[in-house]
Amino acid sequence: MTETEPMLGVCYYPEHWPEREWASDAAAMLETGIGMVRIGEFAWSRIEPEPGRLEWGWLDRAIATLGAAGLAVVLGTPTATPPKWLVDREPGILPVGADGRVRGFGSRRHTSFSSKVWWQESRRIVTVLAARYGENAHVAGWQIDNEFGCHDTVLSYGPEDLEGFRQWLATRYGSIAALNRAWGSVFWSAELRDFDEVCLPNGAVTETAPAARLDFQRFASEQVVAYAAMQEEILRAHSPGRFVTHNFMGRFFDFDHFTMGRLLDFASWDSYPLGFTEQFPFAPDERADFIETAHPDMAAFHHDLYRAVGGGRFWIMEQQPGPVNWAPFNPVPKPGMVRLWTWEAFAHGAELVSYFRWRQCPFGQEQMHAGLHRPDRSRSAGGEEVLRVAAERKQVGTLPAASRAPVALVFDYESVWITRIQPQGADFDQYEICYRWYEAARRLGQDVDIVPPGASLAGYRAVLVPGLPYLSDAALRAFAATDAAMLIGPRSGSKSQTFAITDGLAAMLPVRVTQVASLRPGLAHPVSGGLTGAAIRWREWVETSGTPLACFADGSAAAVEAGARLYLAGWPDAALLADAMRHVLARAGLETIDLPAGVRLRRRGGLLFAFNYGPDSWAPPSPPKGALLLGGTPVAPQDFACWRLPG
Repeated sequence: MTETEPMLGVCYYPEHWPEREWASDAAAMLETGIGMVRIGEFAWSRIEPEPGRLEWGWLDRAIATLGAAGLAVVLGTPTATPPKWLVDREPGILPVGADGRVRGFGSRRHTSFSSKVWWQESRRIVTVLAARYGENAHVAGWQIDNEFGCHDTVLSYGPEDLEGFRQWLATRYGSIAALNRAWGSVFWSAELRDFDEVCLPNGAVTETAPAARLDFQRFASEQVVAYAAMQEEILRAHSPGRFVTHNFMGRFFDFDHFTMGRLLDFASWDSYPLGFTEQFPFAPDERADFIETAHPDMAAFHHDLYRAVGGGRFWIMEQQPGPVNWAPFNPVPKPGMVRLWTWEAFAHGAELVSYFRWRQCPFGQEQMHAGLHRPDRSRSAGGEEVLRVAAERKQVGTLPAASRAPVALVFDYESVWITRIQPQGADFDQYEICYRWYEAARRLGQDVDIVPPGASLAGYRAVLVPGLPYLSDAALRAFAATDAAMLIGPRSGSKSQTFAITDGLAAMLPVRVTQVASLRPGLAHPVSGGLTGAAIRWREWVETSGTPLACFADGSAAAVEAGARLYLAGWPDAALLADAMRHVLARAGLETIDLPAGVRLRRRGGLLFAFNYGPDSWAPPSPPKGALLLGGTPVAPQDFACWRLPG
């Protein structure tokens, strides 16, 4: 990652507004400090209102108007919203739900990634769009589609999905005997004689084979990535020198984003911290503390995730500017939060923050979603905060390159799938345990990089593995090559690549799991010794030749240390996790600071940021040495401070 001047952008829908307003909107964007505008990602019906009749005039003029004002354009391919005439002509493109019912027209993402006709139509519309605008001087780059998988659309259960799955399995396994072995098909007499007998894992009387469900998720993930690759190839052929990205979502893990990220110049993601906080399974008292600010790790976790997905580079393509419309409850952010979220993104390495949207739309499904302006064109509260960000951006100037964090957290999409398929406890959520470990490290003042399993761990002083059920050869090689202090969580190494029970953990530690239990809410198994707290949700009984650092009340090891590695034989409660985190960070030689629940630190090169999501002002115990660039000390609630450190 290199030095960058932080940029601001906005999402704009010229097709929603009278053309006479475009030029004044564009001029106002520039005055607001915006330099980049995304358009077009939902505009297929306006580009092609009838089969083969392409209406370019309005889009030509929209791009020209924005460009004449000095704005760069990000053009979205419109494949998230195929028009009605295409659905009527080719109903086979529609996805099929797990209940066997066709999911029809009327919203968006109403297609199956397995449909051959859909691929043909997508190639056609992307090709004509890229051919027309690929070398347009005002088009800086491309967004492929929009939010792949939104509304549960990665998996589809139609005839072409079945056909594609069978072909994928035949390629993967080569013989039906190999598939039967991999799936354990002898169980419940589920053996198959031919790939043509393969069924999709839905509609059965009860649970289908977990190995089959995992393979179906892998197949679907590869379908999404292949579809994106098709569009990426077209865009690069017709638009040389322009960037290609995709806007991923928060709290969404239904396909492997790391694999797709390799196609892109950088990752983008859509940041809606309040909405995601509403959806996360916080306890009521914890949620109450952050209802109008968002939880202080919600956006940050995703910034660090998508920086990894993007190979060190990421944008915010959609930043929440006010209340959203799609969460169970949709509060107004407290004053200052839009500004704080923006600077937090920059602190984590974002090159651009783009707000959704320029003006609130008075019609349609998202009419209750705020924008930088109200429907009457008056500036919203969030819009006022963006003006302040624009002024501060000039004050700070170029931001230094971000350096590698001292702590790495290993995150794996397949691990999420495995524990969803067979959680063994209703509240076991792989993303949640990863989030809680990330939170625990940040509560101790640490910067954290998120990495996929198998990535090089060179240079990291501490490595967190909240749980990795399948330990691939690549992951094991990366772990073997590091001398970092490691904290390893429950269920690691518990499954083979084909979803069978295995003793994979033995490749990392002298630990053998003999029994596991899921613990109902309210049931905790106390832990004492070198670490204190309790196991909640999940507990393991282990045999070990390592050193028990802490034990359960029955004498069984709760935390096992072997060299620089520490294994937790359960889902730790907050106290046990904090103790374990301190122990590992101390072993790594990292200095820690106990932060309040609502305060987080982040370093970017020689800059130190402090963000205050909490209700009270916060003063650093030891004032940072260096010049204060933004904010003040103490750091007020819903505010932040930035220091330029010496050296």
